[in-house]
Amino acid sequence: MRKYVVWFAMVVFAALLETTLWEKLRLFGVLPDMMVLLVVYFALREGEEWAMFTAVLGGLFQDVAGDTLVGHHILGLAIVGYIVGRVSTRLVTEHPVVKVGLVFLSGLCGGLFFLGIEYVLKPTIPIVSLILAEVIPAAFYTSLLTPVVFGLVERIVGRFWTAPVIVTE
Repeated sequence: MRKYVVWFAMVVFAALLETTLWEKLRLFGVLPDMMVLLVVYFALREGEEWAMFTAVLGGLFQDVAGDTLVGHHILGLAIVGYIVGRVSTRLVTEHPVVKVGLVFLSGLCGGLFFLGIEYVLKPTIPIVSLILAEVIPAAFYTSLLTPVVFGLVERIVGRFWTAPVIVTE
């Protein structure tokens, strides 16, 4: 039970952080995507199921806060979480460059998926300029934060995730 409470609190905290104070991290008009970081983290640590749970909860927060139709972020993050969870079983995921690369590719794929849905709904949006101006820089910016966020989340998970040891005599 403790594991689920810690996970839920981390996702809710990340969502609240992303919708409130995260604006202070805006750099050249783009923001890092905290949910992509959490989805990739849980995909690498726990597998695709945990990543997809994280994607559903975090994507719901993003959809509601972003004033979009509910489901755009959820579906994009869930697909990314599933793919990263499946691929992580075949990679050496302890290397920091692999983690950063996976976060970059995940941010890129999630952003492209989201823009693809938006383009289907509104074919007049300038999709190429949005990819160049928002999706690629946001994926790069998100990947730069990977070591810091993964380190913080690992400390929290390492401290609270495992059940306390009960010694019986």
